[in-house]
Amino acid sequence: MSEVSTETRTSAIAEFRNAIVGHLGSDVILDDPDRLAPYLIERRSLYHGSAPFVLRPRDTAEVSAIVRHAARLEIPIVPQGGNTGLVGGQIPMDGEVLLSLDRMTAIADVNVDGSCVTVEAGAILSDVHEAADAVGLMFPVSLASKGSARIGGLISTNAGGVGVLAYGNMRDQILGLEVVLPDGRIWNGLRALHKDNVGYDLKHLFIGAEGTLGVVTRAVLKLVPKPHVLDVAMVGVESPATALTLLSMMRAALADALTAFELIPAIGLEIVSRHKPDTRQPFAETPPWAVLIEASTFLPERPMRDVLEQVLMRAYEQGIVSDAVVSQSLGEARELWQIRELMSESQGVLGGSIKHDVSVPVAEVPAFLAEATAAALAVIPGARPVPFGHLGDGNIHFNISQPEGADKAAFLGRWAEMNEAVHAVVRRYGGSIAAEHGVGRMKRDLLPTVRDEVELDMMRAVKDAFDPKGLMNPGRLLPAR
Repeated sequence: MSEVSTETRTSAIAEFRNAIVGHLGSDVILDDPDRLAPYLIERRSLYHGSAPFVLRPRDTAEVSAIVRHAARLEIPIVPQGGNTGLVGGQIPMDGEVLLSLDRMTAIADVNVDGSCVTVEAGAILSDVHEAADAVGLMFPVSLASKGSARIGGLISTNAGGVGVLAYGNMRDQILGLEVVLPDGRIWNGLRALHKDNVGYDLKHLFIGAEGTLGVVTRAVLKLVPKPHVLDVAMVGVESPATALTLLSMMRAALADALTAFELIPAIGLEIVSRHKPDTRQPFAETPPWAVLIEASTFLPERPMRDVLEQVLMRAYEQGIVSDAVVSQSLGEARELWQIRELMSESQGVLGGSIKHDVSVPVAEVPAFLAEATAAALAVIPGARPVPFGHLGDGNIHFNISQPEGADKAAFLGRWAEMNEAVHAVVRRYGGSIAAEHGVGRMKRDLLPTVRDEVELDMMRAVKDAFDPKGLMNPGRLLPAR
């Protein structure tokens, strides 16, 4: 950026600030460095951002006013929800103004008859869970950061989580959206319709768009019946291949009652035990791999635990399962789930970790894991793979921890090299390099390796139609032309 353009930008920022204060008051602006700091760094500390200030609107009308002034003065805006994103999409890196939705947390009364609820984009996921639970319903998207992740961010990244096998991604939970467009206009698509065949289904353009097409301000979320019974098992298996065989057996026996099937390596169980020593240890002897299985039923007469135990017994007799623990209460089920939910944060005990959020066809997961592990160790001998995740839908968090005693900074410095080795294997299996975390800044320049020019041109055409000046979350999602 030239000196003149820097001066122009500084002048525009000052005019923008004055316009916001004059229109909305100074209460929406946060510029104290200490209070600003948490908005400018993400949880992995990979991205350290900068912004002249943070704008914290209280409602959709204020978001609209902010975006309208930004469009007039050509000020780039970065929307942010709970700042739990893992690919840098929510961090202002080039002095953009940060727009936080963290004050817009309203959750309307649950529409029990319609099985839906309207929420503001800043509503925290766990609060939505509680609102649905209070009336005997359930919002089925759940992930480890549920206590801080906000609905707008989950929509913008099309988040997945542990319930995708049964319920689908965030995209599958949305009936309607309200969005502030890049010119400040408000699109009111807050419809609670399960069937609506009038033209393009525009809401799907904003789900997974990572804030590049507009700012999601409210959403109508689908709710589902709360299971009458929930049973969880932690099972020891010899390999991902035997886990896949067990998955087929469980699907055949449980059908839609199978709501989760999560793969965990032995090293994952060990690091959770080291990170949280009071965590329940399900096995007397740690197996090479473990699978967490959840079965749920909405009908009290369906004995899911009996079916689950019968399948496990048959698998044990066939040598597919080496050990198993089945929950006998909701508390025990939560204890087993805690092991899976602690996987991400527990990796810190091993030092630096290079992350991959990838997916391949479910049937190819065992072969992918073998090839990707070999590829990773060829790049950095002695590295410690910690692959885990959603075997039921083919989404694996293929993370690599540093060799024991290695220099953390030097290891993390080879992030791009390790990514390329692992992603090359993903591409050979026709997989995705962004399964549920999004693209953001981290994977933006990798898109041409997994999407052809026709598809990229289509994406850019959509971006140009909505945001011709490129002011909405610039530099994210789409690579430079």
